Amino acid sequence: MKEPAKPDNEEQRIAHLQGLNILDTEPEERFDRVTRLAKRLLDVPIAVVSLVDSNRQWFKSCLGLDATETPRSISFCGHAILGDEPFIIPDAKQDTRFMGNPLVENEPHIRFYAGIPLVYHDNSKLGTLCVIDTKPRELQPHEVQDLVDLAKIAEQELANSLEATLDSLTKVSNRRGFNVLAHKSIEYCRFGGLAVSVAYFDLNDFKLINDNYGHQVGDEVLKNFAGLLRASFRDSDVLARMGGDEFIVLMSGASEIVANVAVERFRRCVAQYNETAEQEQKIQFSVGLAAAKVTCDFSLNNLVELADQRMYDAKKAQANKR
Repeated sequence: MKEPAKPDNEEQRIAHLQGLNILDTEPEERFDRVTRLAKRLLDVPIAVVSLVDSNRQWFKSCLGLDATETPRSISFCGHAILGDEPFIIPDAKQDTRFMGNPLVENEPHIRFYAGIPLVYHDNSKLGTLCVIDTKPRELQPHEVQDLVDLAKIAEQELANSLEATLDSLTKVSNRRGFNVLAHKSIEYCRFGGLAVSVAYFDLNDFKLINDNYGHQVGDEVLKNFAGLLRASFRDSDVLARMGGDEFIVLMSGASEIVANVAVERFRRCVAQYNETAEQEQKIQFSVGLAAAKVTCDFSLNNLVELADQRMYDAKKAQANKR
């Protein structure tokens, strides 16, 4: 048996895969539809949409197998993502790469395998659409083409997974994406005994920008604000546009003191931007901050609601000073 090597762009490939926020998610009809078609068209007992993670292959959709993942070291798909062409093994017991492989010798007793790499963006191959049989066989050219066509559908669904969690204008997470990433971040903080802080932002007088200068200028302001957030906060912080002119940042491992320092750093970043920005693109904002120690009984919703309320209190206080 030969363990699969890793692609030259492994680091970027894994970053793309994790950025989709699709690993360990519930089954979805949009992927199950693809495996059903593959299973029926090629008359095989097993069809899988497999995503190759750092040390495992995880099955987003799997028909004919009870498993949800297997080690990458024994995976067929780990080999398939190393090339651009369909990866077809007519008889695994006659192929030196798979002789003695536990997946061949034991359940599910793989003899035939055909996998099409699922390509994403910069030629990163995130996994495969594959079909498996317990007896040797060959595929006809039209059957290979059917599998390729179905893999293209799976590729598009992977791309849609990113779009569903990304704000199309600002390219930061949307509300759905924030909820996915923030819950994972909080789980990490609970496990490590770390504090969590949430900063909720709202652009002041944003409606006036749209009314006076047009929505195109307003869109530029939103994109610039998101860019300033990315530049000022850490890569590990979760940034999102919650809708309209409201943004949020979840800071893992940040106490209230540390979070206040981060917010003040962002204020200076915005002030520096305003020094050179055109008048119609200058940014003013209000922010509310909420923090929790890991020992406290709190939820993400509670933190967000508290930060949101404090933001509105700050906004009201600023309006009263005018």
